[in-house]
Amino acid sequence: MNDGNEILPGSAVTLHLRILLEDGSEVLSTFGEEPVSLVMGDGTLQPGLELALYGLKPGDTQTLNLMPDQAYGPRNPALIQHLPRSDFDTDFEPESGQVIAFQLPDGEETAGIVLEVGEGQVEVDFNHPLAGHEITFGVEILDVGKPVTAGDGV
Repeated sequence: MNDGNEILPGSAVTLHLRILLEDGSEVLSTFGEEPVSLVMGDGTLQPGLELALYGLKPGDTQTLNLMPDQAYGPRNPALIQHLPRSDFDTDFEPESGQVIAFQLPDGEETAGIVLEVGEGQVEVDFNHPLAGHEITFGVEILDVGKPVTAGDGV
């Protein structure tokens, strides 16, 4: 039985996290800032990152090197799309490196990074920016609440 101290599926967790790329450059860190609060399984973290947290307790720290398949997945060439320039508002000029929000047919939004702007088309990468990267994932667990279940009304 979990007394609320060990991270399990559905646990409310408050933590600091850090993500580094292969070359050691820091992509994200909450250390020295506000911590992140989440419920395990709510989609805040990639499933592979969540797996690294199960069993940890307040005060625990952990640093793991994760391969692309364990973190944000491999890069998928099919997610690089060539969109007609006419798909963009006439008063909007996309630029290489720009991150743009796109609405999917189901109403959800996704981000794409403009790779190249041509005469009649715009090349956009819809891969997660960390896809294809080996990362170092570091955490410090600050607080763990009891798991939330569907019957709890939350």
